[in-house]
Amino acid sequence: MEPAAGSWAAFKERRDGLPETEPETAMTRERWLLPLFRELDYGRLQTARAVEIGGKSYPVSHAWEHTPIHLIGFRAGLDSRTSGRAGAARMSPHSLVQELVSRSDDHLWAFVSNGLRLRVLRDSASMTGQSYVEFDLEAMMEGEVYPDFVLLWMLCHQSRVEVAEGERPEECWLEKWSQAAHEQGSRALDRLRDGVEEAIQRLGSGFLSHRENSGLKKRLRDGDLHVQDYYRQLLRLVYRMLFLFVAEDRGHLLDPDAEPEAIARYTRFYSTRKLRDHAEKRVGGRHHDLYRQLALVVRMLGEDDGCPPLGLPALGGFLFDEGAAPDLAAADIANRDLLDAVRALAFVDQGAGLTSVDYEHLGAEELGSVYESLLELAPVLDPDSGAFALEAVGGNERKTTGSYYTPDQLVTSLLDTALDPVLDEAAKKPNAEREILGLKVCDPAVGSGHFLIRAAHRIAHASPPSVPGMTNPPPGRTARRCGTS
Repeated sequence: MEPAAGSWAAFKERRDGLPETEPETAMTRERWLLPLFRELDYGRLQTARAVEIGGKSYPVSHAWEHTPIHLIGFRAGLDSRTSGRAGAARMSPHSLVQELVSRSDDHLWAFVSNGLRLRVLRDSASMTGQSYVEFDLEAMMEGEVYPDFVLLWMLCHQSRVEVAEGERPEECWLEKWSQAAHEQGSRALDRLRDGVEEAIQRLGSGFLSHRENSGLKKRLRDGDLHVQDYYRQLLRLVYRMLFLFVAEDRGHLLDPDAEPEAIARYTRFYSTRKLRDHAEKRVGGRHHDLYRQLALVVRMLGEDDGCPPLGLPALGGFLFDEGAAPDLAAADIANRDLLDAVRALAFVDQGAGLTSVDYEHLGAEELGSVYESLLELAPVLDPDSGAFALEAVGGNERKTTGSYYTPDQLVTSLLDTALDPVLDEAAKKPNAEREILGLKVCDPAVGSGHFLIRAAHRIAHASPPSVPGMTNPPPGRTARRCGTS
């Protein structure tokens, strides 16, 4: 790390004294990025010629064999066009490189950096959203975070994208690792489905076995509450928890304008992170205070004003409406049963112990796939004994209601044939951005919103607007993954 630290120090000193009127691209490359890639054993990177694909030019700055390496100045953002900046004037640097590797058969992996952040990009056939690994170079070098520099070296070293003469880019180590990760992700998704199924069964039995829920058992026994409706309420409760897991882990749940005391109060006493920590470390007892706390959070999210003392915004929507699970709102469940359900949702057994589910990066397609698999199951219960189970049967709800989740490949194909021609036509008009952003997309079925989310991403990336003052995302970890593909 020492040679890189020296290059960073020289770059930082020159950057801090560089006048606003003086171009910064050559300085960023010569003093910092090119030395950094030399440390990664790429040698002296060669200036690349623009790649032409289908009549469109992709002027990336450098390349190494099959790998485009686009290096720009520190004043240019990776996600926005910057007028007058080399490598960022026509379209955002990230979009330029992503579109190149996605359209080209000769390029699979690529790097893009403005000296402050470095991203590793891969060919994405869907072109529906950004998916990349990012290193916060500034935080890494300023904080002297040696472990993250080791990770950078291990992932971005020249040998990771090198292939033997005559071989395709698919033979490089990065691609082999990516495929292995994809297979592991598929297995993790299967375990998540199993966890959701187990959580529903734990909750279903837990509510029925609680001594205070005689009214719930009577409604089921008398037929006032159909077993299928009870199952739907349990499913909605599980999806409430999944939503909270994702929103909390992404930092999107609490009101950004909330008082610090309110945020601290929610985090310390009411968050699902605290609930998941309990599930990992404790078995739980017969009391029902944990469910009462969870029910309070759900109710406050459904209120018109949210809950300012906890920093909770008003989300509305049917998922958090009292009518979505009225019988469960009035019921109780023992802490041990709730924690069993949370444990099934929040952790998977990898054979060497429990591993946390990565809810920060869980996408709508994963949740939709889980939901579709649950529609193939039917509930079986005994209200008197408290036994509740899910069984695969013929004529399940998926078939009888025509509820089918659209796989990502089909969504991509539909967008390619239906949306892309419209986007191409709009892009040819005088005010292309206004025409593109004025397009309307209708999905009558909606479901998980998978198609609409993908369409929105594709529209946004068709012609990224130049927004004055746009900056990069706030720094967090110096290395992070973005996206789901």
